[in-house]
Amino acid sequence: MPKHALLSASASHRWLACTPSAKACADIEERASPYAKQGTDAHSLCEFKVSKALGRDTTDPTENLDYFDAEMDNCTDDYCSYVLEQIEEAKKFCADPLVLIETRLDFSRWVPEGFGTGDALIVSDEELHVIDFKYGLGVLVEAESNPQMMCYALGALDAYDGIYEIKTIKMTIFQPRRGNVSTAIIDKDALLHWADETLAPRAKLAYEGAGEYVAGEHCQFCKLKATCRKRAEYNLELAKYDFEMPDTLEPNEIAAILPRIEELIAWGGEVKEYALEQARSGVKYEGFKLVEGRSVRKYTNEAQVALEVEKAGYDPYEKKVLGITAMTSLLGKKKFEEILGGLVMKPPGKPTLVPETDKRPALNTASDDFKE
Repeated sequence: MPKHALLSASASHRWLACTPSAKACADIEERASPYAKQGTDAHSLCEFKVSKALGRDTTDPTENLDYFDAEMDNCTDDYCSYVLEQIEEAKKFCADPLVLIETRLDFSRWVPEGFGTGDALIVSDEELHVIDFKYGLGVLVEAESNPQMMCYALGALDAYDGIYEIKTIKMTIFQPRRGNVSTAIIDKDALLHWADETLAPRAKLAYEGAGEYVAGEHCQFCKLKATCRKRAEYNLELAKYDFEMPDTLEPNEIAAILPRIEELIAWGGEVKEYALEQARSGVKYEGFKLVEGRSVRKYTNEAQVALEVEKAGYDPYEKKVLGITAMTSLLGKKKFEEILGGLVMKPPGKPTLVPETDKRPALNTASDDFKE
């Protein structure tokens, strides 16, 4: 059995939208980024902490984790606490709910050879709760209409519905570094309807490599994103925008461009990164050449530098107060709150322009203040 499914749940948002992309990406080597490795370490720690809290036989992986630090320790503590809280909630429906950690889930009834791993599943009469831990910081992940979570829920439902009288499915994304706990609730019949009417037919196309290429936000983690012609066409549509008439853009014209700006910037960066990698391998691009970039001086031996500066009668070290995460690790959460709780504040974030679908409340503008 392959370690990774062709139609994985984690990539379902992409292959559901762009069905040919799954087969097109299948033979391209997967390069694990440091962020992915960091996430793997965090998941290992989550599995250990929850299993230990449940009294199960387990081994502490900490000494073998390359990316372990105080932040990861705190985030995985929070995740463990959340899972334990949800187990207690489930006991309202069932005296002895089934708790599964890092469990293989098979949803091949709807997706050919489809399987994935559920971080935490709590199965009880009335309710199935699927919890997914996300350690990533860059992209905010929502549970609502999340196809990865829905695939996991289908796998759990296929295995345990009938053993338990499940009526409702709760799906939660626990993303501690973004302060994000996103939960969506769906009726069992609604989930099965989506699986039969949307998931299964799109998965069949994807498995066969059929259908049309479609560009959009789902391209972000696609292996073909830098060279996909459909994505290039999608982004270069902006270049066709008539910037000549009128001389200045009206608000409604800017509003039409804004949704595409971030995608356009990201695509440009990805094409440049791909071209650089190819150029280093010998590919020639007309009008361009490889040169040595700017470099910054650095010490060859910091310990020796400190020794020599101290010999000369100077202090080679700079001192600063530990950051909040490191200080929390030093003091412990309870002691941190006792000693420093009144000395911590969260300043307002820098204003940013986002789509109206964003859940954050709108800020008052100078115009609003004047009207009031």
